[in-house]
Amino acid sequence: MTFLVLHGINLNMFGKRDPKQYGTTTLAEIDAQLVTLGRELGVEVECFQTNFEGAMAERIHQAYFDEVEGVLINAGAWTHYSYGIRDALAILKCPIVEVHMSNIHAREAFRHHSVIAEIAKGQIAGFGVDSYLQGLRLAVNLVKGSAA
Repeated sequence: MTFLVLHGINLNMFGKRDPKQYGTTTLAEIDAQLVTLGRELGVEVECFQTNFEGAMAERIHQAYFDEVEGVLINAGAWTHYSYGIRDALAILKCPIVEVHMSNIHAREAFRHHSVIAEIAKGQIAGFGVDSYLQGLRLAVNLVKGSAA
């Protein structure tokens, strides 16, 4: 089973960008933790990051053809306005779990709305790296039939 983790715009700057909101863990460290957890859960984890909206849409399209079992996405700022990313995700037939390092609902008003939430199975926000790790656990459980 393969699970795809998608990191959106500016997330390559984790560890450097606003440590108060996002901590000091780098994207490479997050990806390594996800791959390790994936092995523990008996699944393969593939991670992808881009700052280009078209590249993200194309990677989502490829996930459709690859028939990945689940997708975790932290779309960064695209979360709040990218109907293109949302529509690409809507093509997928697998569970989608939206994750965020910070609590987007406790931040600026424009961050409170997610265009992805409507098509995601759920959203985990505000727990730093644990948002990703819990998101992967949830996605695997959804596919294996041990989550609602």
